[in-house]
Amino acid sequence: MKEELLMVADTHPACHVLGPGVRFCVWVQGCPLRCKGCVSPEWIPMTGGRPTPVGELAARVAEQAGDGLTLSGGEPFAQAGPLSALVTAVRRARPGLSVMAYTGWTIERLRAAGTDGQRRLLGLLDLLVDGPYVAARHADLRWRGSANQRIHLLSDRHRGELGDDHGEGLQFEVTGGGAVHWMGVPPVPGFRPAFEQALHLRLGESGEQVP
Repeated sequence: MKEELLMVADTHPACHVLGPGVRFCVWVQGCPLRCKGCVSPEWIPMTGGRPTPVGELAARVAEQAGDGLTLSGGEPFAQAGPLSALVTAVRRARPGLSVMAYTGWTIERLRAAGTDGQRRLLGLLDLLVDGPYVAARHADLRWRGSANQRIHLLSDRHRGELGDDHGEGLQFEVTGGGAVHWMGVPPVPGFRPAFEQALHLRLGESGEQVP
């Protein structure tokens, strides 16, 4: 039987700002919703990404994940089948691992009109952040970019742990090649273009190569 492939845009084994604790994050490629102001427009096209065998990625997650796994993108529920297989495989190796996902659809839409695969993925989650990003309602909230988005506790795993509903901030890393990467939900609208412009100007003034 041929193994399922997941189209992966990026991964990180130790993200501190997209869910409780330290989490392995998987960003999938492709999103049909195309929210205006998306902070990851390069991950919207359904083409692109790295075709990754589910078993290979599951082994990495099981070995490297700290407190949990977070699925983002792109739109995770556009690849609900492979992601359900991923979570199931990871949970075989790490039964207690927390799993969280993002979606631009609402939970009501997924429950009422979602595919079997989407409902299956929903049933595997501990936490869900739902709803499209709405730039006009941007807010500095825990794990969300706009005030219409909601956190759903789908199991008792994190009940009573969330505390105040304030933003978690951003996580920055510099690669060996000098490129700057960031993770998290920006506390202000328009963060990405402003940050990239400031970074490029600063590097240019210093005479260094702009990544």
